[in-house]
Amino acid sequence: MAIDPRELRRCLGHFATGVTVVTCRAPDGGPHGATVNAFTAVSLDPPLVLVSLERRSKVCQVIESAPFTVNVLDAAQQELAMHFAGRPSQQAVPWETDSGCRAPRLAGCLAHVSCMPWQHYDGGDHILYLGEVQEFRIHSGRPLLFHTGKFHHLGDNFDPVPWEGSGDAPSGMSWFTGGVFADRPTPSP
Repeated sequence: MAIDPRELRRCLGHFATGVTVVTCRAPDGGPHGATVNAFTAVSLDPPLVLVSLERRSKVCQVIESAPFTVNVLDAAQQELAMHFAGRPSQQAVPWETDSGCRAPRLAGCLAHVSCMPWQHYDGGDHILYLGEVQEFRIHSGRPLLFHTGKFHHLGDNFDPVPWEGSGDAPSGMSWFTGGVFADRPTPSP
């Protein structure tokens, strides 16, 4: 069966993701970035993350040997996402001026993950870049989401979490003690 790339993209778009902008320094020393939703954690030891970049993109030509930052966008940063996706904004890009980091950071983001290049792999029309996390910062806010080709915002929180008390509850399991409940007694069957 032949796979239609446009239909495959439409199908994959049903997986909701966060929105990031990957930033680095261009050869001239200025900041450069690209909007990326193909970002994921890979490892805690060593601390690794992965970004998937289109092979023909400008950032892909720079990031192989350059420190980079993954900027997790806030819900209010949709225009910034579009700017780095190729639709330039009339507003100035809000760069952090006191970051002290080797790669530029965007101001007002939910999180920053600053990385050194670790490894890269062929991914067809993309290249998969692993970065070793050197520093990270977390800020408050709500994430900008992407689903079926459109931006979305996170709805209200549901309390309690539907899986609370189950063996799969992130708050109840300790990954560091081999899956044993570390902070409370094991639930009764």
